[in-house]
Amino acid sequence: MKGIEFTKAVATGNDFVIIDRFKSRPKPEEDFSILARELCERKRSVGADGLLVVEPSKKGDLRMRVFNPDGSEVAMCGNGSRCVALYARREGLIKKDTVRIETGAGVIKAVVKEDDIVKVKLTDPKDIKWNFCLTIHKCPYKVSFADTGVPHVVHFVNDIDDIDVKAIGESIRYHKEFSPHGTNVDFVQVVDKHTIKVRTYERGVEDETYACGTGVVASAVIAAEADKLESPITVETKGGELLSVYFDLVDGHFRNVHLEGRVKLSYEGKLLL
Repeated sequence: MKGIEFTKAVATGNDFVIIDRFKSRPKPEEDFSILARELCERKRSVGADGLLVVEPSKKGDLRMRVFNPDGSEVAMCGNGSRCVALYARREGLIKKDTVRIETGAGVIKAVVKEDDIVKVKLTDPKDIKWNFCLTIHKCPYKVSFADTGVPHVVHFVNDIDDIDVKAIGESIRYHKEFSPHGTNVDFVQVVDKHTIKVRTYERGVEDETYACGTGVVASAVIAAEADKLESPITVETKGGELLSVYFDLVDGHFRNVHLEGRVKLSYEGKLLL
């Protein structure tokens, strides 16, 4: 029976379908945007927050392409990169515990640790913009912005459970300030100098997800500057699992940013085309 083999992976509540072009090798002209829309739809197909395509790379050990459920391709996915690292180690695509992954945001390095913990070093946050105001439904919202491989708006709240993430997130995601491509939106509650809670509206998914790796990193570095939090920062996600963010703050710039958490390879299957 012909088809494309896939692996389902979960990282802190973010779930992905991985297609390995080292192994199943879809046709070069395979339209992964269409495939992502088809297989990420829950109840009607596999269901996922995104499609990860693993390919050969001339810049790293492998290349990761990321497709959202709406078919859009994005440069980077923090939790997705951790899934790909564990997959590469389990499948023998790398012979060591460290993997260099080529992404649209640059080459990143991940380390597979014991008990399925994966720590990934991301590109340095850029284009940070502090404390500016957006008008949403005639109300002012003070926000900050950081690009952690993909764009994120960060908004601080007093009670993370008392926020309409979908409604407000959608309004900010499509705000003219971020046109034409839009932005992801993170809502952050500071617990103490080493702990925050985060909920994220993800562009491309067009809804709240259980976790977002690049969003967690954006939230942590913005909180570090705004509320004087210290590395490492523990982040409680919507799904209830924890992520850790490490960084150095040097002369007002964030360097050596790492994201760490648990990854699970759930099951394998075949897409019948």
